[in-house]
Amino acid sequence: MTDTPARRTASVIVVAVEPGQPDDVLLQACALAADLGCHLVCVHVDLGRYPVEEHPDGSVVSLPYDPDLPELGDEEFDPTLADHIAEVLGRSGAPYTLRALAGDPARALGHLADAVNARLIVVGTHRPGVRRGVREFFNGSVAVHLAHRQHRPILVVPLSPVTDGTQLPWK
Repeated sequence: MTDTPARRTASVIVVAVEPGQPDDVLLQACALAADLGCHLVCVHVDLGRYPVEEHPDGSVVSLPYDPDLPELGDEEFDPTLADHIAEVLGRSGAPYTLRALAGDPARALGHLADAVNARLIVVGTHRPGVRRGVREFFNGSVAVHLAHRQHRPILVVPLSPVTDGTQLPWK
């Protein structure tokens, strides 16, 4: 792992990561980065905070939505998630960087992708479920928001594909 920010001159792939997410998203992004000779930037977006300052390198200073939580601070990457990523990607030896962002995931990922001049953004679908479906109904899909707001390709890794002709879970 490298903790240095990805340089604008290097080819970069941005991948969205979150706790509990299946490893398939990370592994597919890693394989694609290796195939294309790109550096992988693993990004976690904290939905409980909002950015108040965005730096040219894509990093942010944020505040919590809850006024009782700690004050202004640079986003810090979740150490448990960082350990999991190191475990998953450690066997590959692929270079990667961790980035912690805040706010709306689609906006944060797009801003970082612009800052590091990413070749593409990788996101995963969500496993079907009533709570997830309601959340996506109100907030929308990150992949859809990115697809409508980005000039770069968005790769969506399916996590629960329906291949046997059965009814989709939300229909």
